[in-house]
This record gives sequence, C-alpha cells and structure tokens, in this order.
Amino acid sequence: MTAMRRDADFVRGKTALLFVDMQKVFALPGGDRAHPERGPEHEFYRNLATTVIPNQRRILAAARAAGVEVLHTVIEALTRDGRDRSLDHKLSDILVPKGHPDAAVIDELAPNEDEIVLPKTSSGVFNSTNIDYVLRNLGIRFLIIAGIVTDQCVDMAVRDAADRGYLVTLPRDASATYTAQRHEAALNAFGGYCWLTDTDRVVARLQALAS
Repeated sequence: MTAMRRDADFVRGKTALLFVDMQKVFALPGGDRAHPERGPEHEFYRNLATTVIPNQRRILAAARAAGVEVLHTVIEALTRDGRDRSLDHKLSDILVPKGHPDAAVIDELAPNEDEIVLPKTSSGVFNSTNIDYVLRNLGIRFLIIAGIVTDQCVDMAVRDAADRGYLVTLPRDASATYTAQRHEAALNAFGGYCWLTDTDRVVARLQALAS
C-alpha cells in the first residue's frame, strides 16, 4: 500500500495513537512546580478539563475498540537524580525522577496493561526513546498524535515523525498549550507536516476500522 496523501484513510494494522506528556505533573493544576502561577482557573487547565481531555478520551476509546496500537510518552528520567537527562532539560531544570507518582499518565487516559509507555528526557520523543524502532516493529505507517504542549513536545513529535516517513494526523482540539494564541501559531507553523483535523473526523475513521 502506497499512501500519497497525508489525509489518506487509516489502515487496519498500520495505525497507532500516541499521547504526548499527558501526565500528572504537567496536565493537573499544581503539578508543574516551575509555573505555580498557573492555577486551576488558568486557561490551559480549563481547556484541558473541558475540551482536550474529553476529546482524547473519545479518541482513545475508538482506538482501543478498533484494535489500534496505543502508545504513551512521558517525561521521566531513567534515574532518580536525573543525571541521564538531556542537557536542555538540565539547563531548563526539568526533572521528573524515575518512579515519581507525578510521572504517571493521568487517570482519564491510564494505559492498560499491554499499552506501551515510553519515558523520555528530551522534548522530542524520537530523540530520547526507541519509538521509531518500536513503531517499525509494529508495522505502523499512520500515527495519530495528541497531547501537550502543542508548540513544544507535540510539535517535535509531529515534525520528527513526518521526517521519518510516518503519515501524521493531529486533531487540533485534542492538544493544548498555555494560550490559544500559542496553540494556533504552532498549528500554523507545523501544519504542513501532518493532516490537521479534528476529533470527530479521527473518531469516525477509527470507528470505520472497527466495523
């Protein structure tokens, strides 16, 4: 099968869903200690609670029902003191220690016992995990990406996946960053690397795989 369009129909057995950094330390108010000013009423957390996480849950349910591979990546060091982190994470003082409870995926998207969780210590999941190796072993060509934050780790996942030959789908209402303006600017910047769509269309295509 040769797909010549970014919006080509998903193919059974060749499609995967990747959630980026949907973990307690960053997705729950009060978890991101670097930004204590972002309380529960901050637009980022309100958007996550009212729109993004519900949409992600819909996509996750449809993916599981269709037998689509589900992967999660989280920022989590391989050591408790974080000595294995990227230089950028050290300079930025980003440390989620190995095994810390806040490293876990949020309850709403909790991985089942056979879903793959890839800890990373850089912004780009393709830079500090073996995700490319894993996806190729799984036979994946189509990669649906959703998560936080749009203009950082999600951006890198989209661009790097596209460069490696995956057909990337990004539902614009299933990712978020700290302001609506930043979100839209990011989508405008990397939209050419993926099929930019919405949750309804992604769910419909996943449901088609299950039928």
